[in-house]
Amino acid sequence: MLSIGNQKIDPPVIAAPMADLSDWPWRSLLRSLGGAGLLETEMISARSFVYCDAQGKEHPARLRRIESEEGPLSVQIWDNDPIILAQTAARLVRDYKVKIIDLNFGCPAPKIVRNSASGSWLLRDPEKVGQIIEQVVKAAAPVPITAKIRLGLTQDTINAVDVAQAAEGAGASALTVHGRTASQLYRGSANWDEIARIKPFLRAIPLIGNGDIRTVDEALDRLSGKSVDGIMIGRAALERPWIFRQIQQALLDGTRIPDPDLMEQKEILLRHFRFSEEYHGPEKAVLLMRRFACFYAKGKPGGRSFRTKISQVSEKEEFLRMIEDLFNPS
Repeated sequence: MLSIGNQKIDPPVIAAPMADLSDWPWRSLLRSLGGAGLLETEMISARSFVYCDAQGKEHPARLRRIESEEGPLSVQIWDNDPIILAQTAARLVRDYKVKIIDLNFGCPAPKIVRNSASGSWLLRDPEKVGQIIEQVVKAAAPVPITAKIRLGLTQDTINAVDVAQAAEGAGASALTVHGRTASQLYRGSANWDEIARIKPFLRAIPLIGNGDIRTVDEALDRLSGKSVDGIMIGRAALERPWIFRQIQQALLDGTRIPDPDLMEQKEILLRHFRFSEEYHGPEKAVLLMRRFACFYAKGKPGGRSFRTKISQVSEKEEFLRMIEDLFNPS
């Protein structure tokens, strides 16, 4: 059990926010499979949110349906302006009934870091991180505010302890740390020793570790020590979205649930497609689901050829035929 402010997260396993991936269909799939204690949205630009307000336009499409989603849900927002972030947080609480707001200080994408001086760029200035969190905490009260960071900008400027202390001092209710620096992007390995080094410097709020958890054993190993209070899983779930229910069961009674067989994997992928079709419409669903289908194809006979061919598909019927062929090889 993990407590984030007034929200109970059980199990203490969180589905990571992933840009252009963690949309409503993905969250609906994970919810249908079970096992994730907390789901998060794709990161949402606070500046775009405020601009839409000023222009009388609809808010970003990524917010559609979130007020009706069941179970714990965290909405992740980003910018570098405390006032804009605070305004957005207040509206999310008031209009969308959001239960947790996560502030992104970890995104390493150049368009966020270099072009917008946001995301992991803000790790350069722990005091600024604290100022942002303090403003958002006040604006969104009593909804808990969490922060997601990396170890630092570069290997030579690792300062996660300083940022963590600034975040807690400003009123953050939890801290998630990805065990890479921003300059690493997703290369190399996550440094869990550096994540563990942060724990003694936090007085009360939970520490959530993120990075390179690919199996149930790795998840249990991270949770069995005292270095983190919870874990976050991202990319591994793209290939095996059932990993959350496997971890949940192993935590409950030690039982190891096997991976679904090919027919169930196909049903899960098709269920995901149906959610996407409902939300995005058939044409866009095909385009978006091509990427997810490639994750499912990894390691399967003919998977490489499948990934090449499906990336060109634009019609629903052809997409579904290729899925049948992948999971029912002749």
